[in-house]
Amino acid sequence: MTEGKIKPEIENNQVIDAMFQVGAHFGYSRARRHASAGQYLFGAKNGVDIINLEETVKMLDIAKARVYELAKAGKTILFVGTKKEISNIVEEAAKSLNMPYVTERWVGGMLTNWSEIKKRTGRLKELSDKFAKGELDKYTKMEKLLFEREMARLNTEFGGISSLEGAPGAIIVIDPRQEHIAVEEANKMRVETIALLNSDCDATKVSYPILANDSALESVRYFLAELSKSYEAGKKAHTV
Repeated sequence: MTEGKIKPEIENNQVIDAMFQVGAHFGYSRARRHASAGQYLFGAKNGVDIINLEETVKMLDIAKARVYELAKAGKTILFVGTKKEISNIVEEAAKSLNMPYVTERWVGGMLTNWSEIKKRTGRLKELSDKFAKGELDKYTKMEKLLFEREMARLNTEFGGISSLEGAPGAIIVIDPRQEHIAVEEANKMRVETIALLNSDCDATKVSYPILANDSALESVRYFLAELSKSYEAGKKAHTV
């Protein structure tokens, strides 16, 4: 075997080891397995699916290459992950790239009824500007309280996408089974989907699936970090 062939094997082994350390190989119970996940599994242990991380490496490489190209083209990527245990990690990853995110609740129509969503984000910006300039001080305490409550509600639902001007170039989804409405809307609008998904998800619904543990904090953090690195690299290439 030549040195050129040995190096990629060593690198792949290092990546697999890193994935193993964060528990990326843990799937769900065989009873919850989706048929599309079968080809990416190593087997099962004590009734729990074990993900073949060699396959995960391949899927991650493909997804990273696509993220790089999107960033190089100056495209926006929307991050989506509303499960409470991982929402903070998703928000941090998006903010680190100055990208929009949805981590509280996917409001139906965020992609398919953008004109209405744009009105909501516009209202949020209007109230935020008035609050910052002290223009709400002229109202009574009760009126001001009602404005503040409206602003808080809008910020919870739409604060993460306030910078979004239209359909994103792609969405990065953590657990497309949980975020099935987001995936359905993206597919309807022909927006690419890049998803971290476990063995209970339908991989055929996603443009670029990455089969791995989509619930463990360290696993989610690892894959988001890898995708973020690719976006940063593509962004630098875009500015050259």
